[in-house]
Amino acid sequence: MQASQRAECNHALEYAIAKANELEKPLVVFFGITDLFPEANERHYHFMLEGLQEVEASLRQRGIRMIIWHKSPKLGIIELSNDAILVVTDRGYLGIQRDWRSQVAEQIEARLIQIESDVVVPVQVTSPKEEYSAATLRPKLRKVLRRFLVPLKENRPTRGSLSLGFESFDVTDVKKALSNLDIDRTIKPVTWLHGGLREAKRHLNIFLKHRLNHYQKLKNDPTVDMLSNMSPYLHFGQISPLHIALQVLSSNSLGKQAYLEELIIRRELSINFAYYNQNYDSPKGLPKWAEETLTKHEKDKREYVYTLDELEHGKTHDPYWNAAQLQMVITGKMHGYMRMYWGKKILEWSETPEDAYEKALFLNNKYELDGRDPNGFAGIAWCFGKHDRPWPERLVFGKVRYMNANGLRRKFHIDDYVKNVGDLVARSRDQ
Repeated sequence: MQASQRAECNHALEYAIAKANELEKPLVVFFGITDLFPEANERHYHFMLEGLQEVEASLRQRGIRMIIWHKSPKLGIIELSNDAILVVTDRGYLGIQRDWRSQVAEQIEARLIQIESDVVVPVQVTSPKEEYSAATLRPKLRKVLRRFLVPLKENRPTRGSLSLGFESFDVTDVKKALSNLDIDRTIKPVTWLHGGLREAKRHLNIFLKHRLNHYQKLKNDPTVDMLSNMSPYLHFGQISPLHIALQVLSSNSLGKQAYLEELIIRRELSINFAYYNQNYDSPKGLPKWAEETLTKHEKDKREYVYTLDELEHGKTHDPYWNAAQLQMVITGKMHGYMRMYWGKKILEWSETPEDAYEKALFLNNKYELDGRDPNGFAGIAWCFGKHDRPWPERLVFGKVRYMNANGLRRKFHIDDYVKNVGDLVARSRDQ
């Protein structure tokens, strides 16, 4: 269990229980904590450990032993597989996640079965290739979607595994567990959001009850809080997208189709991108027209050029951009519409598109709780033309879509957003 870090609505877990029952064998669940996951820091590990603490307790209630080792997931499962008749794994879409699984498959004797549970529709069922945009993915998804919008039956193991004598990394005290990890501690945990399925469901219920009805109209407005806050929980696999989709579908709220567009169509477009494009984390993954137009305008004069340090500390001339950056630094999240504006401006204020891409990925992955995720990689790529079309040509951007501060002022009471973030900054300094 590496990607789908939950004990409910987890297809890989339920399949493993069913096979264990069929084979009349006990089941153990393994998680490997590596200090070396690219770009992860204390903020990410803290949120993840809060979730793992809950997973371990939930599995114990079902008679299933969870083994957590402080080592590479790949090395841990290779070692454990020596005693296994069957290994079941969840699915990851990033390069490092796929490498772990493929290397395990090559090195273990036991049969290995991969079960996908962090999308509504399995990525290869939706499409056999990288899709150009949401417009090309949407009809393919809709054709098969109903088949997969089915509640998952929960199995009970017939043989318990709690008495099996395995050592395990202790996560009952999250602070103590963190102290035993050799990780980047420069970015501290957030205080407003906690990891785990219970917290994910609490935020989802708030969204369904108070926000979903207004979601379609207000989802892009950064001055109001109408978002679900599901992205960090989806990133760590702490809640199932299927569970969310079924809960939304059962609602009578007006905004449910708009939300399902984001949860299923847009999110699974990002996963399609990460799965089929080996350059998902590089400008090389952009469409040819975007790469060509940005190269053509690479030497255009920039009105402003900022260093990474200036960007990181929100020290630009633009109060809206600064507010977005500081919101991310403090809370681990940035409003989705502002994240688009944020990325566009990094392109505008960097010496080259390549430099801009590198800065945007670095900042996003360092501070966002849902950084290092297909959604994040696709979101950055969108700012540079991915999943979009050519627009009228202009300086610096070429034919890549442009966004400016006047648009923010025209659409929203954007100064309220700056004030709200300013209050956040003041409170964080007082703590």
